[in-house]
Amino acid sequence: KLPEGKARYTFFTNDSGGIMDDLIVANAGDHLFLVVNASMRAQDIPHMKAHLKDVEVTEIFDRALIAVQGPSAQDVVASHCPQAAQLSFMQTCEALIDGTLCRISRLGYTGEDGYEISIPQAEAERITRLMLDHPDCAPAGLGARDSLRLEAGLCLYGNDITPDTSPIEAGLSWAIQKRRREEGGFPGAARIMAELEHGTARKLVGILPQGRAPARAGVEIHDQDGNAIGQITSGGFGPTVQAPVAMGYVHADHSAPGQELHLIIRGKPQPATVCALPFVSQNYKR
Repeated sequence: KLPEGKARYTFFTNDSGGIMDDLIVANAGDHLFLVVNASMRAQDIPHMKAHLKDVEVTEIFDRALIAVQGPSAQDVVASHCPQAAQLSFMQTCEALIDGTLCRISRLGYTGEDGYEISIPQAEAERITRLMLDHPDCAPAGLGARDSLRLEAGLCLYGNDITPDTSPIEAGLSWAIQKRRREEGGFPGAARIMAELEHGTARKLVGILPQGRAPARAGVEIHDQDGNAIGQITSGGFGPTVQAPVAMGYVHADHSAPGQELHLIIRGKPQPATVCALPFVSQNYKR
């Protein structure tokens, strides 16, 4: 029931209810347009070909993807493509950018308003430089994206979500559509539907270290009595909040906001507090 021109965040699950990958799927009219994590394409494409019966799966090799993100994103992109300004969050269309047909989607993984633009490979550098000619646009790499998605409370595949992590543990139940909840029938449905009804033993939470030392992935989380209750999965310095921020899994009975914890950093316990996600309000164009 995904309307034409709309996109949705979703995921592939395995038979044990873990997340194989997260992705964006868009209704492009006569086909669905999927963007999976590039590092997982060797897994995802064969998986779809094996399990989507009577569906043709075409892997695209001749496109590049850029993300224009932030408060000035609309001004930057619309200066070359006025149609972009008409899109709202999670809408997508094909449109010309300086004579080149591109797929423009108003979304991104930074928590900010912005666009992901699929461009023919031969034109990718030229169009990227067009965007960078705007005074409000500057290049940024995956390190910048990672700090922004962490502040926005967005999971990163391979860190916060893995083949062993269920969508319910990761707080992603909102991405499971009503029909799936009612009918099941998908890989791992037994575990996922049971967790929807009964809850989980552990939960992904936001964590604010009280010192200035960032808590990186792999740091052990202890309760006030020194018992190990979880692990940090993403952490770093939040440039917007100007303080260390982290996410990690803890036992469900230690997941309430305000819960005091200890993070074992360089062998020493450092105080921290569970907090509600996101750390920085998401700023999408509704």
